[in-house]
Amino acid sequence: MLRSFVIGLLTVITISTAMAQNLVVIKARKDLLGDMGDAAKQPGQMMKQEIPFDADTVKASLDVFIAKASKLPELFPEDSKSGGKTEALPALWNNKDDVTSRFKKLVEAAKAAKDNVTDEFDFMDTWPKVVGNCGGCHKKYRAEKK
Repeated sequence: MLRSFVIGLLTVITISTAMAQNLVVIKARKDLLGDMGDAAKQPGQMMKQEIPFDADTVKASLDVFIAKASKLPELFPEDSKSGGKTEALPALWNNKDDVTSRFKKLVEAAKAAKDNVTDEFDFMDTWPKVVGNCGGCHKKYRAEKK
């Protein structure tokens, strides 16, 4: 009886530890993705001409994309498929190479845009190419927000 209790307790501790690790990873990736979403807000308003174009703001946003997207591929380990209100769809786990390559493309596009955005016309041409990388991944691998 004591042996069954100890085995049960160890199982609960192991599962709890694994879940806690999942939650840490899920929170980390959600934080990075949230930071990228926040960074896209002002340039998005500039695209809609709701606020004036500001190259420094755009470049700062691109810096956020570069820094955060380069960290994301490591934040989708197999043990983080569920929990923490993850919005990652099951398709992501079957196509991790595609997801990783999409983050790399986003970083490359953001770096290229940062070097090329010198005025509003360049911005209007370049920004959609950068954020198109985000939308493509969201449509395929992220659950719709309710």
